[in-house]
Amino acid sequence: MIKILMHGCNGKMGQVITGLAKDDECAGIVAGVDSYDGIDNYYPVFRNLNDCNVDYDVIIDFSNASAIDGLIDYAVRMGKPVVLCTTGLSEEQLNKVNEAAKHIAVLRSANMSIGINVIMKLLSYAVKHLSPEGFDVEIVEKHHNQKLDAPSGTALALADVMNNEMDGCFEYVFDRSRVRKKRDKKELGISAVRGGNIVGEHDVIFAGTDEVITISHSAHSKAIFAKGAIAAAKYLADKKPGLYDMSDVME
Repeated sequence: MIKILMHGCNGKMGQVITGLAKDDECAGIVAGVDSYDGIDNYYPVFRNLNDCNVDYDVIIDFSNASAIDGLIDYAVRMGKPVVLCTTGLSEEQLNKVNEAAKHIAVLRSANMSIGINVIMKLLSYAVKHLSPEGFDVEIVEKHHNQKLDAPSGTALALADVMNNEMDGCFEYVFDRSRVRKKRDKKELGISAVRGGNIVGEHDVIFAGTDEVITISHSAHSKAIFAKGAIAAAKYLADKKPGLYDMSDVME
């Protein structure tokens, strides 16, 4: 059985993963780390990573960007692989993650959903055939009113997949309110909606002349991300140092 250290165990996602892992025959959480200790878990919880004295194989992180620097330093020092699910990282933090991947296995994905990662593959095909035919590309993402970062990491990842496929020809546009001009053909618009308890919705719109194609994904619960995180932990536990993503898990 793969033994997991859950970093951010008492957060919303940490608790969803805790519930799913309890019934998983191939992986289980043996310890958690969280500064909030108001939840009774079936495993020991430490307030600090350095206090953990339980043996484990891999770390799953669903915390927040402010905790990532300490986590990466700890994982490299301990030589432990990390499934890094926290979004909204700074450029400096991303560079630190890339450097850490020279020493440990790191799996980082903007979205742990298997469905979203399938859509990424579909978008690579779609943009290659539709953009040269004059289709405009827009992304609209919707999330709950407690989400801090906008646009979502997933929306940016979807944009990056298409931009990489088209050799970086797109310019991301997040706000058109300050400029009065027609849409440039190389724009890739990204819009964010925040409200209620929307778990996560992403629409990628290809708008052409007389036809519109929309590729959509709706998350109805956080369980889809938790399932992906556990699958990633199983995959990463015995991997050599390097930077991995969910497309590796799906191969």
